[in-house]
Amino acid sequence: MSALTIFSDSDPSAPIWESRDGNEIAAELSKIDVRFERWQADRELGSNPQSDEVIAAYQHEINKLVAEKGYQSWDVISMRPDHEQRQVLRTKFLSEHTHGEDEVRFFVDGAGLFCLHLEGKIFQILCEKNDLISVPANTKHWFDMGGSPSFTAIRLFDNQEGWIAHFTGDAISDAYPRLEE
Repeated sequence: MSALTIFSDSDPSAPIWESRDGNEIAAELSKIDVRFERWQADRELGSNPQSDEVIAAYQHEINKLVAEKGYQSWDVISMRPDHEQRQVLRTKFLSEHTHGEDEVRFFVDGAGLFCLHLEGKIFQILCEKNDLISVPANTKHWFDMGGSPSFTAIRLFDNQEGWIAHFTGDAISDAYPRLEE
């Protein structure tokens, strides 16, 4: 179940707000200009769909975002526990960074933990199947896919180059809870 937990950025020991209610999560995140919504496929995907099948099932939702925000490209990423680069990628994503564009992810299946650092707080958003999150450009954040990652997500980009990170060098992510293994 999706969740939002908010901490002070100076005290990782005690949350200051928590919810597992999708509407409450969306309302709280909208205060910091983070989009959170739920999508539904327009067809059944089965247990191991190909990328083109995933895109086709959600093209109606993608088209709405493209019309609204002008995204130029999208793709599908899948990560599984047996991926040979999983630890290297996890370590990279766990480092606080920003992007010059929105980071838009829709979880087709599985889960991931987005952690945003802004306004003196850490917003930890557990995204699961059917969750869309859009982190605004230049927002300090990190992503935890867990030690045994298992997810498929659609990524949307403002530019053709895709994901370009600018690492802050701050080790703040080390102090906050991680995705359970």
